[in-house]
Amino acid sequence: MSKKYKIVLILLIVIIAISSYFIIKEFAENKKETDLYEDLQEIVVKENEEYTNTVSNEQEENKDSSSNNYNLENIAKINSDVIGWIKIDGTNIDYPVMQNGDYYLHRNIYKEYSSHGTPYLAEYCNVQYSDNLIIYGHHMSDSSMFAQLEEYKKKKFFENHRYIDFYTFYNGKTIKNTYEVVIAFKTVVYTDAGFKYYNYTNFSDQQELNEFVSNCRNLQFYDTGVDINYGDKLITLSTCEYSQKNGRMVVVAKKI
Repeated sequence: MSKKYKIVLILLIVIIAISSYFIIKEFAENKKETDLYEDLQEIVVKENEEYTNTVSNEQEENKDSSSNNYNLENIAKINSDVIGWIKIDGTNIDYPVMQNGDYYLHRNIYKEYSSHGTPYLAEYCNVQYSDNLIIYGHHMSDSSMFAQLEEYKKKKFFENHRYIDFYTFYNGKTIKNTYEVVIAFKTVVYTDAGFKYYNYTNFSDQQELNEFVSNCRNLQFYDTGVDINYGDKLITLSTCEYSQKNGRMVVVAKKI
């Protein structure tokens, strides 16, 4: 075996070893994050079951549309920055939502480092008062976090997943808010060429709302047939979109 061949062989072994290390590391991180959020999901569902079992039949009959399916009380005890829980049935999107700007961009609910981060409300939004709640989440390669927002590029997916549940936690109470998807689009950020959807959190008048909706419509993948009217409360989910540099995938829905 020549010296040159030996060097090439050693380099190949080193490359394979390094690649294997990062693959195993990524798999382990993904598994850890999956287990973490599955545990949190069990907490909110279990807490809800305990809540359901303690209400009387009369209370059960009188529960209105704001009654919670999840109970976030125990989650909020883990971290007081929890302000809600986002869920889209039939997808992996089933996570707590944090307040505190981009602090949770690379931190989990326990404030530990996490490449997945935790979905969070834009720092200039107020969950009680903002007209448009903007929530950010990573687009992870294992389809976790907000990766499946990408599927809203297809109208068929929208038709089968047109509702978003956002449970809010305020003054010790969990309230279920359901939103219907209105517009799905992609744009770019950090450039004047893109639409700065993240600047629209409150609409002072009809004109400002029309401006927001018009810009969204110009970029939409398809017409959902759902309208937005002045006074509607909106939720906007945002994640990275990789078909373009600094791309963003955005889904806008209105409260029903």
